[in-house]
Amino acid sequence: MNIEKDEEETNQNPKKIKIKIKPKPKNEIVIAEAEVPTNLSNLVQDNIVILNEMLSKELLEELTRKYDYKDDKEYKEDSKENRERNVYNFIEAYREVIKKKWNMETNFTDYRLLTNVESNPEKIKVVWGGCLQGLKRLPNESVGHIVTSPPYYNAREYSTWANLQAYLDDMREIITECYRVLDNHRVFVFNVSDVVDNDKMDKINAFGNRKIPLPAYFIVMFEECGFTFVDDVIWDKGEVQSSRHKNGNKPFPFFQYSCNCYEHILIFHKHRLEKDIKYPCNDCGSLIVKSNSYTFKGLRSWECKNPTCEKSESDRGKRFSLKTIMTQNPFRQAESIIPKELVQDWRRDIHKLSPVIKINNKKENKLGHTAPFPMDIPTMSTYYYSYRGDIVLDIFAGSFTSAIAAQKLGRIGVGFELRKDLFRDCIIKNITNHECIMEEIDLV
Repeated sequence: MNIEKDEEETNQNPKKIKIKIKPKPKNEIVIAEAEVPTNLSNLVQDNIVILNEMLSKELLEELTRKYDYKDDKEYKEDSKENRERNVYNFIEAYREVIKKKWNMETNFTDYRLLTNVESNPEKIKVVWGGCLQGLKRLPNESVGHIVTSPPYYNAREYSTWANLQAYLDDMREIITECYRVLDNHRVFVFNVSDVVDNDKMDKINAFGNRKIPLPAYFIVMFEECGFTFVDDVIWDKGEVQSSRHKNGNKPFPFFQYSCNCYEHILIFHKHRLEKDIKYPCNDCGSLIVKSNSYTFKGLRSWECKNPTCEKSESDRGKRFSLKTIMTQNPFRQAESIIPKELVQDWRRDIHKLSPVIKINNKKENKLGHTAPFPMDIPTMSTYYYSYRGDIVLDIFAGSFTSAIAAQKLGRIGVGFELRKDLFRDCIIKNITNHECIMEEIDLV
């Protein structure tokens, strides 16, 4: 009886090898499939020819340092899981080096702010300075998630502009930088409300002036900056807002004006098309891949052409994209499970949530901030659109509620705040009340 193997063993670690038994003189009969134990593969070495074509010597050395390869002596048990972990370790190291390559091509060299943010990850990073200044100090695609609520247009003393166009121009410049620093295929959650415009709202808030649907302006702006609009979740503020009605006691035509009891939670997705970059197969880690198609805007899919990688029933190689690499990582999934109660609570596009009560019985602001962010929104956002260990950034941090929510969920909470003179005491109080610790960083 002759025993043959369908495939030769290679250092690419095939998952399965069919064993065929040939009785004499009958035809071959496949009687079994067996797992054949193989050694873990050093994927840098396996892909060295392609990597040499793509990367400089400096970047190849950095990839080798970042790649957490461990040989089979350290992985004696559960070899399948550990081979999988080996693949994802390689992919994550590869992605970091690709980002470094892009930063080098765009002449970005200042990594001091990112280094400060990533050090001591157990501390909330309070970055003092303008958000545009801070964003320009961050490398390309270094942030895992952004959640924020911008300053109310001309509704506070600290947030005044000459006119609406000036406000929108500033926001556009900031959003453009956000697109650059946000990692690819990640999400920006933006909470904003409609406003009543008389260009003097910090002094006069007269009834009957033009109502501006700011979310509509922002949706167009985000799309023009490269983002894809995903959803608009309505934040129903409930009955507590009813006191803002300005009709007085005039039950006559043209005196009636509905009360604004809601805000918008806008969700945007980044899909940047990378034309000249290929990604490793998330099954075998090979860079022997072929561009397959574009599943939707900015998202290229790939087909693995590594002959030792498992094929489909139609004899096609593994098909994947950068997004599936990110979302199908079993190790990140296991450590970032979203509570069922939270999913159920936010299942509808209209979410009822009372605003933060700011005034105590002495008519004093008990938080020190006139427009604090409710914890529920960044908690949902962080759970839904980031993984443990990610940098979660609030560009208009205010009372730092977003950073607190991120930190409590195992992320690195970071916020930019311009007005140290107004809000430092409030921030310290809020962070301390939530049993978190902070680290202050001054932009210079």
